[in-house]
Amino acid sequence: MADTGSSLILIGIFLFVFAIIVTIYVATSRYKLAPSDKILVVYGNVKDAGAAACYHGGGKIVWPLIQHYAYLDLKPMTIRIDLQHALSQQNIRINVPSTFTIGISTAPSIMQNAAERLLGLSQPQIEDMASEIIFGQLRLTVATLTIEQINQDREAFLSMVSSNVDSELHKIGLYLINVNITDITDEAEYIISIGAKAAAVAIAGANKDRAEAARAGAVGVAIADKDREIQVRDNQAESKMGQAAAEAKERVSVQQQERMAIEGVNISRADIAISNAQLAEKEAEARQRSEVAVRRAQEEIEKAQYTLESERLRAADIAREIVAKEQIEISAEAEAERQRRIAQGQADAILARYRAEAEGQQAVLEAKAAGYKSLVGSAGGDPKAAATLLMVEKVEELVARQTEAISNLKIDKITVWDSGNGNSDSGGSTSNFISSLMQSLPPVHDVAKMAGIELPEYLGAMKDED
Repeated sequence: MADTGSSLILIGIFLFVFAIIVTIYVATSRYKLAPSDKILVVYGNVKDAGAAACYHGGGKIVWPLIQHYAYLDLKPMTIRIDLQHALSQQNIRINVPSTFTIGISTAPSIMQNAAERLLGLSQPQIEDMASEIIFGQLRLTVATLTIEQINQDREAFLSMVSSNVDSELHKIGLYLINVNITDITDEAEYIISIGAKAAAVAIAGANKDRAEAARAGAVGVAIADKDREIQVRDNQAESKMGQAAAEAKERVSVQQQERMAIEGVNISRADIAISNAQLAEKEAEARQRSEVAVRRAQEEIEKAQYTLESERLRAADIAREIVAKEQIEISAEAEAERQRRIAQGQADAILARYRAEAEGQQAVLEAKAAGYKSLVGSAGGDPKAAATLLMVEKVEELVARQTEAISNLKIDKITVWDSGNGNSDSGGSTSNFISSLMQSLPPVHDVAKMAGIELPEYLGAMKDED
């Protein structure tokens, strides 16, 4: 007994160790790691994790039978969006070719959306789904902005596009990594007109600045020349005055020296006036060129605006004509459909009335046929007897009609001249008149005979006349 107990203990220990080894082996074989560029998604019986449990980094034991796993790739996806003919806030259609870089997010809530909506989809399928979302949001963003806002402040435009697209991509587990808009064009060449206007304004400003710089340079050169000439003339005047002073001791008086100094000053002033006049002429020429450039630029801008406005008005007129045409066509189709339905309704009503009349007549005939068949059966199968019974039913009506015929006669007065020559057996003339009047009506038996039937004997019989 002791040996048996020891054997059982050894067997139990062996089974326990074997179970632990099997559990460790299963656990190690079913332990799945989450690479840095992938998300491990465990689904099945995941307790409080919802439909699936997501792991980025680390690992998780995936128990057989009750759990399964898959991976979501975190590699970025580049989607080319060639948006054409998008309608801006000014009803001008523009083209916005752009490139979007997206990927599956590792944020817990967004990662859970990816596990629920993208697991099992291939990369082309995910890109197609994202492209539809990006197309819609990009078109919606363009519709809320003007051409100037889109073209001038690209950073604000990209920020708005990123915000709208990113919030929608989060719903399927994606997020926006980068967006790059290559170029923006429009069908009406409005952006080109804006560029031409800006270029013209910039050129006019540059011409103005250049003219002002040239004028300032010319003024500086003229002032320097004037100073140099004045200094030269002063030196010359001083030299002359020195020579004059030296010679004055001999020949020239003090008055002559003063006159010579005044003449030198006058000459210097005259040269300065000439230089100022030349400078004013150059300034006027530069100002004139600047004004001409500005006016030409303004004319180009006005021409572009006029062309754009003409195109817009023409497009609006065409759109109104198209809408009016469509309204007329819709009204005509509606009226035609109404007439067709009225005609169809009338035809259905007539057909229903005819069908009802036919069904009623058929029902009456079938009822009469059934009644005649029953009457013949009641008469023992003798059609003649059955006809006789029908005639008997009509005798009262026939008599009533004959009585009505007599009652409808309007006889105000009847005068009978009776001479008393009549036979006593046959009665008087008056009685003969009444008898003749009653005999003038078709007897009932004659009527029955004309109908081809014979009345029963209890109704009496006709007496053959010799």
